[in-house]
Amino acid sequence: MEFLGDPDLRYLVLFDYTVPQELAEISVLQKRKAGHGTLEVGDAFIICDKAFSITAIGSEALHTLDELGHCTLCFKGGSEAERPGCIMLDGEKMLSKYDVRVGKTIEVY
Repeated sequence: MEFLGDPDLRYLVLFDYTVPQELAEISVLQKRKAGHGTLEVGDAFIICDKAFSITAIGSEALHTLDELGHCTLCFKGGSEAERPGCIMLDGEKMLSKYDVRVGKTIEVY
């Protein structure tokens, strides 16, 4: 959660439960659903009951999300992904470490 609270970083690392232990320690683990479809700029992410819009998608993000349940959600907005595995998000309210809890959901519309 340190990455999320750092104003220079502001990101979450997502992985499914097959992640190696050393990466699990710095990740939010998720149970992904098969056939999630394709994400596009403008789609909405609802993360722990807060809404964000996709502003950019890195060149590797969709592949790693599909294969490993992995991507980096970066809450800085912007029309260019910071790294190939990033999905850039923008929203009215910032996600905090207190929002992220076991049992909360991440949904895409």
